[in-house]
Amino acid sequence: MRSPRRSAARRTTVLSREAVLLTVPAVVAALLGAAAPAGSATSGKPGAPGAGDAYFPLSGNGGYDVRHYDLTLRYDVASRHLDGKAVLTARATQDLSRFDLDLKGLSVTGVTVDGGAARHTTRDGQELVVTPRHALRKGHDFRVTVTYRGTPKPVSDPDGSPDGWIPTDDGAFVANEPQGAMTWFPSNSHPTDKATYDFTVTVPKGYTAVANGVLRGQSTAHGLTTFRWHEAEPMAAYLATSTVGKFQTEQYTTRDGVKVYNAVDPREAKKAAPVLKKLPSVLEWESKLFGPYPFRAAGSIVDHAPDVGYALETQTRPVYDSAPDLDTLVHENAHQWFGDSVSLTSWKDIWLNEGFASYAEWLYNEQHGGDSAQKTFDALYARPAKDALWAYPPGDPGSGKYIFGDPVYERGAMALHELRRAVGDKAFFRILRAWAAAHRDGHGTTAEFTRLAQRESGKDVGPLLHTWLYTKGKPAHA
Repeated sequence: MRSPRRSAARRTTVLSREAVLLTVPAVVAALLGAAAPAGSATSGKPGAPGAGDAYFPLSGNGGYDVRHYDLTLRYDVASRHLDGKAVLTARATQDLSRFDLDLKGLSVTGVTVDGGAARHTTRDGQELVVTPRHALRKGHDFRVTVTYRGTPKPVSDPDGSPDGWIPTDDGAFVANEPQGAMTWFPSNSHPTDKATYDFTVTVPKGYTAVANGVLRGQSTAHGLTTFRWHEAEPMAAYLATSTVGKFQTEQYTTRDGVKVYNAVDPREAKKAAPVLKKLPSVLEWESKLFGPYPFRAAGSIVDHAPDVGYALETQTRPVYDSAPDLDTLVHENAHQWFGDSVSLTSWKDIWLNEGFASYAEWLYNEQHGGDSAQKTFDALYARPAKDALWAYPPGDPGSGKYIFGDPVYERGAMALHELRRAVGDKAFFRILRAWAAAHRDGHGTTAEFTRLAQRESGKDVGPLLHTWLYTKGKPAHA
């Protein structure tokens, strides 16, 4: 963000000759077990109602991992009404009697698990509690289908910014960081659970629905247009989008074979054009620094959403609330490596997203005729000890309220610059590439980054990173 802020073996019960000698009650019990669906457990316990994140305790859920989301949406722009069907393919990570999905503000009209009707209730305003007819055995792959409808509304983040499905004058700006995915589809909404996605989105003719990945096709009939998108690489729910508007669109393929799709609100087109033209060269430059681009699609969604106040690194296709400047384009696309491909395990580690993307801006300017990264560092370090830059440590901001503050972005970038000075350019850029490669399509932590940096550089950089990421106040600088 940049802001002014495989299958499990099927289990059957077979009565051997020895089973004939079983007592009648035991035989009955065995037969009851055989009557349960293949792959089910005869007992289990509820999945946790959250993923265990200290900053957002109810985000995500326990007991299962989602492998794929198939989302079918129909949005009426005039009435702001959404009809949805979500099919989640998942695997139980424990014997599971019931589980939660994150969903807020929408009416659920039906839930099935493996084709059988399941009981469902809501709790705490954002937890859809699903109880299948039979408990699910650990390792069992299952499918849950949820149909729902209503008028989606954004949530307000701890810092006061809107998040999720945000209505605009011509559609919706859809940006979910950190918790807004639950406003428009049921999910396991924490970065630790990544999945692939299909989107089928129907909107009134004349409007465009832009989601993640590659456009598989679009068709118009009876005054409605349907867009089909596919994201083949794992993605956290907060990085999904389905932005709707009246857009000018363009498509092309880069020299590296990446399919680009840009959608621009006409009101932002003139200002956005010269910046968007630089996207292929920016991706090429970032690929040289960070390693191969991690996805098969790229692009931009430039909306006219003056009340939003930020851009977001939605996977493969960042969404901007207005025409971006070049720094913002560089920042959001750097996130495709740092944040999207390599994702968080907890929100307190968000500097691994924002500090890296901010430092990418410094590097771009340094290598394209602007200020050196050292000059940028020095200007920031000159701020007095009481400045907001030093208000809290970027490695653990303290609460969700502060995860998008200056310390996370700027002091996070400063930590990387100090690392660069300590190990030298050759080792530093090797560290960046090794981090992106080692954790591609996965997750990382600050501790893992520190160990990797020490291994790649051969230097004990743990104390330095600890000082810049975890100590309070303005760090001493050699």
